[in-house]
Amino acid sequence: MEQQGKQGVIVSKVLPNQDPVKFVQFKYKELEDGFKSWLSKQSLLVEAFVVTATSGVQGAAIGAIMGTITPDISSSMPTPPQAALNPQAMASLKQAQALAGGPLIQARNFAVMTGTNAGIACVMKRLRGKEDVQSSMVAAFGSGAMFSLVSGMGGSNNATNAITSGLFFALVQGGLFKLGEKFSQPPTEDLHYARTRSMLSNLGLQNYEKNFKKGLLTDHTLPLLTDSALRDVRIPPGPRLLILDHIQRDPELREKTGKL
Repeated sequence: MEQQGKQGVIVSKVLPNQDPVKFVQFKYKELEDGFKSWLSKQSLLVEAFVVTATSGVQGAAIGAIMGTITPDISSSMPTPPQAALNPQAMASLKQAQALAGGPLIQARNFAVMTGTNAGIACVMKRLRGKEDVQSSMVAAFGSGAMFSLVSGMGGSNNATNAITSGLFFALVQGGLFKLGEKFSQPPTEDLHYARTRSMLSNLGLQNYEKNFKKGLLTDHTLPLLTDSALRDVRIPPGPRLLILDHIQRDPELREKTGKL
């Protein structure tokens, strides 16, 4: 009987959820983590090249889709008389093409922006060992400058407009980064359930996080958990077995349990 119970636990852990959508998401996350792990072991040059190329391809795909579903405003604009002899008129046409061109133009623009941004961000992270607002703004500056140069938005004064576009991109990215930091910070109480949340997620039992919070079963209480304690917070028998089995198998939690 005991052996059958253990086999049930093992099967449940191998197949935590039969939902095909979640299974695909799990496999994709697993593949993504493996790719990132392999990439982190490569040289800076290889990592920057791969990140720039893959991000550029993704950006090109997004740009092509955007250019397909949105009308090409630049092609419908009448060409001003003497446009070939008027630098300002030509600059206006180039700006219209850069901002509202067809699929190929948008694919090029998005590829340059996303590829440059990702490549510079990758290099900054390797050199500085962290991702912060400064690195994000440097990457955005490079992205904006390259976009200005490739799209021809700068007209005849390419250098000045590249710097201006780079600064604009950097300021926008810096503001978005700080805004994201502000809203992504978890509530103070959630900091006490970080390890618990991770454990439940790995077991496919994230729906029971509210039970832990209701019973004030924080990360500090994990080594002390018993079947009766989990029963008191209304967690069913199956999930209770998975949770207790996970705690027994975790070396750090098992060591803390031994000390207690």
